[in-house]
Amino acid sequence: MQADDPSDRPKDGPAETRPALRDPERTSAAILDAATREFAEKGFGGARVDSIAARAGTNKRMLYHYFGDKEALYLVVLEEAYGRIRDAEMTLDLGRRDPEEGLRELALFTWRYFVAHPELISLLNTENLLRARFLKGSRRIRKMHAHLVDQLASVLDRGARSGVFATGLDPLHVYLTIASLAVFYLSNQYTLSVIFDRALGEEAQLAAWEKHVVHVVLASVRAAPG
Repeated sequence: MQADDPSDRPKDGPAETRPALRDPERTSAAILDAATREFAEKGFGGARVDSIAARAGTNKRMLYHYFGDKEALYLVVLEEAYGRIRDAEMTLDLGRRDPEEGLRELALFTWRYFVAHPELISLLNTENLLRARFLKGSRRIRKMHAHLVDQLASVLDRGARSGVFATGLDPLHVYLTIASLAVFYLSNQYTLSVIFDRALGEEAQLAAWEKHVVHVVLASVRAAPG
């Protein structure tokens, strides 16, 4: 595992000898927000604790006080990023929706969430380049995703029993279809815009792809006619 850059380690000094714990929740949140932006923009290797502390309006000693070190902070950033999208998904209440409506809403939600949170795609790309080195050490990550799979499995099962969806669908495959349609488009929009001479980041293009995402997802799970 990569060690911290020497410049990222706390140094003793008169101004940093005692953390100012006047508002720990606000300070912690500011550090986490700053770290999210730093890691999203520069990746794990390029991010610097000095820069994160400056963005948060604090100092390195405070950062280490709340989060331990750069590696620990990066893992918290990943966990929180995943946690936010999973928490937001819970508001869809898929278990009480008509199966087709529920799957449509999940597809729309996932696409719109990634559009609104490009930092999540950057963090995912970074962690994939690292082959999930940090996520493998997370105690939270698998637990927070179990609910999504269970909810989606319930939607697919109810849809199959009503004859709307095909039987035997794997909920993970269905979710990967949704996520792939969202993430591939957004993470490659700049290169694809040049290659195909179409401004894929324009509002009209995004809206057209949103409709396509819903169409493809629903078409992929519907039961065959007859």
